[in-house]
Amino acid sequence: MIATRSTPFRSKLNRSKYLLLLFLPALIYYIMFKYVPMFGILISFKDYNAFKGVWQSDWAGVKYYKMFFESPDFLKLLKNTILLGLYKVIFSFPAPIVLALLLNEVRILTVKKVVQSISYLPHFISNVVVVSMMFLFLSPTNGLVNQLIEWLGHDTVNFMQNANYFRSLYILSEIWQHIGWETIIYLAALSAIDPQLYEAARVDGANRWHQIRNITLPGITPAIIILFILNIGHVLDIGFEKVLLMLNPSIYSTADVLSTYVFRTGIQSMNYSYGTAIDLFTSVINLLFILTANWISRKKSETSLW
Repeated sequence: MIATRSTPFRSKLNRSKYLLLLFLPALIYYIMFKYVPMFGILISFKDYNAFKGVWQSDWAGVKYYKMFFESPDFLKLLKNTILLGLYKVIFSFPAPIVLALLLNEVRILTVKKVVQSISYLPHFISNVVVVSMMFLFLSPTNGLVNQLIEWLGHDTVNFMQNANYFRSLYILSEIWQHIGWETIIYLAALSAIDPQLYEAARVDGANRWHQIRNITLPGITPAIIILFILNIGHVLDIGFEKVLLMLNPSIYSTADVLSTYVFRTGIQSMNYSYGTAIDLFTSVINLLFILTANWISRKKSETSLW
């Protein structure tokens, strides 16, 4: 018998078959729930009628895109969304990095585990509960914060009804809710740094600050860059649930963002074509942000998504 010689591709496939089987559920999930629904973007180019269906609905072209760009709410929505997204990147993104660096300096293992556990827990609290807690603590009548303000001799403040406080409250709640969970990635990156580098630095007389600046930060820089690029890609993709739960007419001037506007116009008003057009516009801008951030990262460093 003449032995058949397997091709390099078949050989690699055979070696990786179990890994591919593990990957298969994730692949099916993304195809079914991420790629197949992309078919729905056609609705934004049609006068969609639920009874006629997508194919039978009349073609509208870019009618709904023009309607959105000419809307008096366009600039306000874009400004609110971009500002909230940028504040989230500026303030929320560095927070887990700082916490990871602080935890890395803790030498008492019990204290380190307790702090990690406490910081992780809020991530598992639903947005409904978090916003309810905010309303409870910030209540102008019997909220703990306003009781403290009164005790200090000042007038109470209705934080949840004041448009000037919305962005600060949203960002602070995001940091509190997710800082511990996002720290896990940076702690994993820190654990990969060779301990001998720190020993050599101590021998050379480097103090803690010099070790952090010259060993720790460069060691986790690739992880920071990758996560920063991914965060930039979500500048316009603000967490819809929490904003909607915090939203009320008195704070529309700062709190109304693209996602909540899509919900009101697309779902509540059943103008599906208009809502889909706005959502597609948001996705395209997010894609441009992530491509730009990745290009800059690739030019300035050796780390990028591709």
